[in-house]
Amino acid sequence: MTQRAAAARWLAKGRPAVIVEVSATKGSAPREAGTRMLVSADQALGTIGGGHLELMAIDAARTMLAQGEPQPFERHYPLGPALGQCCGGAVTLRYAPLDEQALRTWPAAASRFFLQLYGAGHVGRAIVNLLAGIDCQVQWIDEREQEFPLDVNLPEHVEKVCVDTVEAEVRQAPPGACFLVLTHNHDLDLRITEAILKRGDFRFAGLIGSATKRARFMHRFEARGIGADALGRLTCPIGVPGIAGKEPEVIAVAVVAQLLQLGP
Repeated sequence: MTQRAAAARWLAKGRPAVIVEVSATKGSAPREAGTRMLVSADQALGTIGGGHLELMAIDAARTMLAQGEPQPFERHYPLGPALGQCCGGAVTLRYAPLDEQALRTWPAAASRFFLQLYGAGHVGRAIVNLLAGIDCQVQWIDEREQEFPLDVNLPEHVEKVCVDTVEAEVRQAPPGACFLVLTHNHDLDLRITEAILKRGDFRFAGLIGSATKRARFMHRFEARGIGADALGRLTCPIGVPGIAGKEPEVIAVAVVAQLLQLGP
C-alpha cells in the first residue's frame, strides 16, 4: 500500500496522525526533500532516514498529537555528533496534521515504471507482493480468474485484468512500458512475447525461462520475421545475475531488482 493510500484509510477511520516531511536538506542527508512519514500514537509508516533523527521526529509528532489541536511547524536538525549520525549535513522537518486538505494536496509520486505482468502463478504473486509498496503502475494479466488470490486486497496501483485473449492486451500498454511474461503455458508465452517484440517500443521485455527456452523461442521469432534489434532486447532468463535459487520469492526479488535498475 502506498503512503497516500494509507493516509486516506487512516483519515477515513478517524485515526489522528501527523505527516512528517523532509522540507529541506543541506549537505549529506539520509533522505531527500519531499520524503514523508506518517505517525500515529502507536504506529509509524514510511521513513525519513532512520536513526536518531527519526526517533526524535516520531517523538515530536506524538507530542504534537497529544496537544489535541496541533498546528503545523518546522524544526531544523543539524546531523552529526549531536544526533549520533555521521551524515554531517542538516535536515529541516515539517510537522502537519493529517486532514482532508493534506490529503487533497498530497503530491503525486513519480511512477518508476508501467508494467504489464502476465501470469498469476506463484512467481507472479510474489512479484506483486514486492511491488505493493513501490510507486509504479501494474496491470496483472491472466486468463484464469481462479489463479488470482481471493484473500488479498490489491493495492490501488495494481489492476487485475482477466481476459480470454491475453496477448491482445499488449497493444493496450503505453509506449515505453515494461513487460514480464511468466504464464503457465509456453505457447501462450510465445504469443505474448511475439506481440511485445513486434511493438518494439518497450522499455523492458522479460520472459521467464532457461537459456534453452530462449534459444527455441529465438528461432521461432526469427522465422516469423522479427528483427535482430528487437530480439537482442529480450531479457531471458530474467533477474539480476548472482541471485541463485528457484523459489518464487527469490526469483521475484531478482526480477524486481532488475526493474528498479531501469531508474525513474
